[in-house]
Amino acid sequence: MSARAGLLLTVAPNGARRTQTDHPALPITTEEIAVCAAACHAAGAAMIHLHVRDGDGRHSLDPDRYLDATAAVRQRTHDRMTVQITSEAAGVYAPREQMRCILTVKPEAASVAMRELCPDSTAEAAYGAFLERCAADAIWVQHILYSPAEIRRFGALHRAGVIPEQHPFVLLVVGSYRGDQPSTVAEFGRYAVAAAEVPDCEWAVCAFGSAEHVVLRHAAAHGFHLRTGFENNLLLPDGTPARDNAELVACLANALRADSIPLTDSVGSRSRTARRGRGV
Repeated sequence: MSARAGLLLTVAPNGARRTQTDHPALPITTEEIAVCAAACHAAGAAMIHLHVRDGDGRHSLDPDRYLDATAAVRQRTHDRMTVQITSEAAGVYAPREQMRCILTVKPEAASVAMRELCPDSTAEAAYGAFLERCAADAIWVQHILYSPAEIRRFGALHRAGVIPEQHPFVLLVVGSYRGDQPSTVAEFGRYAVAAAEVPDCEWAVCAFGSAEHVVLRHAAAHGFHLRTGFENNLLLPDGTPARDNAELVACLANALRADSIPLTDSVGSRSRTARRGRGV
């Protein structure tokens, strides 16, 4: 993968846990999410990592809520932004419910955490069958991994055929919500070393906390796609609170342009989605 081909910048505007108590501009309702998506698309994000909430603001995997939010984002962005829904458990959902949500919604893109849906060898057959269904339904899957050890296990599953995609799309998560794992350039380096041992993947990275910008800029220089947004970080590089998600996206996009690193546009993102859905 080469940065010269154009990096995919994704925005994760809310996540499963934060509320407007954490930041008043964190989008919760369908309309707030759609307005946020349009602003982030204008700022340089070609994909949105979509979380939806129930009527009480709690994390939800309700297919109807996903369909409504997806339609709203597409309308606000004139269908020029790839919509990736999450299957995150957030301590609420079991693997069967998570997979059922994805297969019911049939989104153009979805993220799945290997540690949630395939925690051990007993879950591998079901996980592989689920991923085959995603490929058949042209769902572009992003596999989320949380450690170098998970990267190496993912590589083994790919070699064994459990991961069916020829070129899996993988997001590496540097740091944690709790702050008990480092979110630093050095920590990203440990992930990158492990990733180099797993060929044929397309890599992306996100990072938690105030070091997000530095880590992502460093990762971009090494050809990694990027994810930013309030799910991971609320602060600008100088440590002041970002006005909204679009300001975070614009700050990162401008830094990448200064580094002569091009971003893929919405057309490029949608084209990549179609290719990955067919497993090529």
